[in-house]
Amino acid sequence: MLTETLSRTYAGVLGKIIGVYLGRPFEGWPYREILAKLGEVEYYVHDRLNVPLVVTDDDISGTFTFLRALEDYDYSPNLTPEQIGQTWLNYIIENRTILWWGGMGMSTEHTAFLRMKHGIMPPASGSIATNGPVVAEQIGAQIFIDGWGLIHPGDPEKAADFARRAGSVSHDGMAIHCAQVVAALEAMAFVESDWDRLFDTALTFIPADGVIRRMIDDIRDWHSQGLDWQSGFEKIEAHYGYDKYGGNCHTVPNHAIIIHALLHGNGDFGRSLMIANTCGWDTDCNSGNVGCIMGVRNGLDGLAGGRDWRGPVADKIYLPTADGGRCVTDAAREALYVYNSGRVLREETPIAPKSGARFHFELPGSVQGFRAENCEIDNIAGHSLDGHRSLVVRCLGKVARVLTETFPTPTVQKMGGYSLLASPTVYAGQTVRLRVEADESNQAQVAISLILTCYPDGGEPQITRRTAEQLLPGGAGIVTWDLPFVHGNPITELGIEIQSNDAGERVYLDYLTWDGAPSTTFRQVAGDAWKQQWVCGVSEHLSWGEPFRIVQNEGTGLLMTGCREWTDYEVEAAITPHLAETAGIAARVQGMKRYYALELVRGGGVRLVKALDGEELLQEALFEWELGETHLLRLQVVGNDLVGIVDGKRLLEASDWDRPLLRGGIALVLKEGRMSTDEVRVGPVIVGD
Repeated sequence: MLTETLSRTYAGVLGKIIGVYLGRPFEGWPYREILAKLGEVEYYVHDRLNVPLVVTDDDISGTFTFLRALEDYDYSPNLTPEQIGQTWLNYIIENRTILWWGGMGMSTEHTAFLRMKHGIMPPASGSIATNGPVVAEQIGAQIFIDGWGLIHPGDPEKAADFARRAGSVSHDGMAIHCAQVVAALEAMAFVESDWDRLFDTALTFIPADGVIRRMIDDIRDWHSQGLDWQSGFEKIEAHYGYDKYGGNCHTVPNHAIIIHALLHGNGDFGRSLMIANTCGWDTDCNSGNVGCIMGVRNGLDGLAGGRDWRGPVADKIYLPTADGGRCVTDAAREALYVYNSGRVLREETPIAPKSGARFHFELPGSVQGFRAENCEIDNIAGHSLDGHRSLVVRCLGKVARVLTETFPTPTVQKMGGYSLLASPTVYAGQTVRLRVEADESNQAQVAISLILTCYPDGGEPQITRRTAEQLLPGGAGIVTWDLPFVHGNPITELGIEIQSNDAGERVYLDYLTWDGAPSTTFRQVAGDAWKQQWVCGVSEHLSWGEPFRIVQNEGTGLLMTGCREWTDYEVEAAITPHLAETAGIAARVQGMKRYYALELVRGGGVRLVKALDGEELLQEALFEWELGETHLLRLQVVGNDLVGIVDGKRLLEASDWDRPLLRGGIALVLKEGRMSTDEVRVGPVIVGD
């Protein structure tokens, strides 16, 4: 199952996030300040600066979100810049997710978003002709580009081509040239390690007489003269420094640091990151690109030895977007997604370790975000029924736990920096399954309980347990659990508890996964956790009087929760439109621009609509209603069929066979006004309605 390409893809994803987490705490510091306060940055410094290590960051969120354009447009080899731009509009929530929202002309990405919002689509949205050279040639194209290199292993030409398409959404000119170089290096690094051949290949995709080509030639020449990295950086400062280029974060100086770090890193992952970060400027961006390139080139073995780069990170990633159920994720999951995206693009069959289990531990060293309480964990070979690896738990006491986040904990929600918007990845009513083995050398039987935690008031976690399963030494078993309703609070962690008579017992977690339709009711409870599990894509989500009081100032907004994996179910809410052009509920929500909705229409009427690169009316009917009235709406989605029920009457039915939306979460949806409801219910379709 584990191929060399998948292994290197995983190493590239790890290198990307390690680099970003390493450079994030001192982003924007100049070289001399870094030396004075931190010295050469040889390892994580977050604790010295009193900030968290694993954080939300645009470099990571943009990289792994914008790549979803491939899936959303059927993995077309002819994917267009405009389609990638539509992906921006779908997953980005204005002023809240992914981007630095610095304003028109200040933030290049914000500028491009505003262009697209008002109908100027790529490549015009990011062009020099539209935004001028300074804005268009900032750093953003290359910081989001790694995924497009990773999906083309050994094919730098296609990587550079897709980098051009993706980069043109927001950038132009030298910024795109830098993105093409980075993507080509990553693609080529799957099959080549020699730096001269890597750079020679990458340079064939950009203009021979351009600034980026001349700069890379200069840096290679300075390196060949035997200059140390400090002296080489002084050359970069003198010839290509920030004072030579306008804007907040120009691509040229920062791309120079990437090339410089790769050349002077002597093929070592840690040394390359040290140079990229100690040189300063946009440290998390440069370090992330360097880490990805070095991860692919050196593979997983290149991350081992010396410093423990992987342990503190534990694979954890947060991707806050309008698809909130995909926010809490991990490097192994994203690497498999990237790898399979490349396979499907090449018309190859995607792989699904352990029948598609969410936590499969098949990638060497992966812990997929699991944390240990009173035990030690590691990824090892063996002890798997249908795979090759498992997570070993070495108990340090009579009660041990291993858990992974399914929704950000209160501590994580306070991390600061880029916004963290998320929905849980698992909900009441779904069925959890895991396979576990007890080591044959254990002294006695152990009790294994599936457990979940929630934080009902933002304080101490509340633990709910399934009845324990007893495992004799050498025994194995599959444990299932239909998750209980926990009073409307999000399930924040999921894992296992091990009880034994003696410390030192070992247990192997083969896999853990879940599926099925949720069955839960969202209502106001003590604390704010119930509210935070809704991703706010409306102007305001208030709780004055009603738990769900939402306001949308212009256009259409959504208040969303749920997961992309949900397929067939029904969603129901008794809504009160106080002022609205349209108001209703949505199913199979995949972002701000992709969903089905059952809506009341001002002036009288009810309709089923499909949002997908625009709005399509599926069916409508006359229905008399007034502002301020409350009406019970229920939307059922089964396969390609949709049913709209209002106040218990089946008023609308439609089937969608043209690019249907077959999975996704739920939302309250509102166009220009205010609406409210006390609760929202989601569950399996009630037969006979």
